[in-house]
Amino acid sequence: MSKIEDIRTFYARLMAANAASPDRRLEEVFASVPREAFLGPGPWTVIAGSGKITTPSADPAHIYQNVLVALDADKGINNGEPFLHATWIGKLAPAPGEAVTHIGAGTGYYTALLARLVSPGGAVTAFEFDGRLADLARQNLEVYGNATVVHGDAVATPLPPSDIVYVNAGVVAPPAGWLKALRPGGRMIFPWRPSERVPLAMLVTRTDRGFACDPFMRSWFIPCFGASVADLAAKIPTREEAMRSRSIWLVEDRAPDRTATAIFADVWFSSEDLVAKPAT
Repeated sequence: MSKIEDIRTFYARLMAANAASPDRRLEEVFASVPREAFLGPGPWTVIAGSGKITTPSADPAHIYQNVLVALDADKGINNGEPFLHATWIGKLAPAPGEAVTHIGAGTGYYTALLARLVSPGGAVTAFEFDGRLADLARQNLEVYGNATVVHGDAVATPLPPSDIVYVNAGVVAPPAGWLKALRPGGRMIFPWRPSERVPLAMLVTRTDRGFACDPFMRSWFIPCFGASVADLAAKIPTREEAMRSRSIWLVEDRAPDRTATAIFADVWFSSEDLVAKPAT
């Protein structure tokens, strides 16, 4: 076994252990998808806290760690933290045959992991707003026959029907169209950033009763164009209110009521738990 294969294998084991997922394929895809293929030629700029460090060489061993790697330092766009993505992907549990929409694909590394996990029979549609990154993602993903890159605005463009919507850009609230795109049983993860003091990761599941949600960890991503600023009439939650959110409703389906923890133009968050069994 060569050095880089050994390093990738250990990295993949770390990712799978952090995700705590029963799906053994998670380790396999982290080991088989070469991260360096999506980062451009090294040396690379690694983000460390509020600072930046340049790797001492172009040896890919330097980026098989839980580190952010800059894709466009001027815009603050990075190839995200692997531990976080392993956790999120583990929670979503992609299965063969499922349709995934990836919003904020960057250069396509996590798109590639998703594409492998929904094979055979599944496909990934990856949206990237930045034209240069979209072109790079398209080139990087050519060898993955089930991934399509769209250079465009995922807020203004209708999403395809999806079993999974994977969002890598912060929003004050998910656009109504994203929720409507979820098929029954579909899952979405997005970085919820209704205010500077509320940076949360939100897991949404479409149930037969509505959209159940679970704010399960802190997270921070760059803002999503077109969905990162709340309107003046919005009810912005405190962190405590945000953490109590257990469901999301379309305003057109149900008006906000006393259970509301946050209210925006088209959607609102509620403390009503859709997963809990109703009292008999």
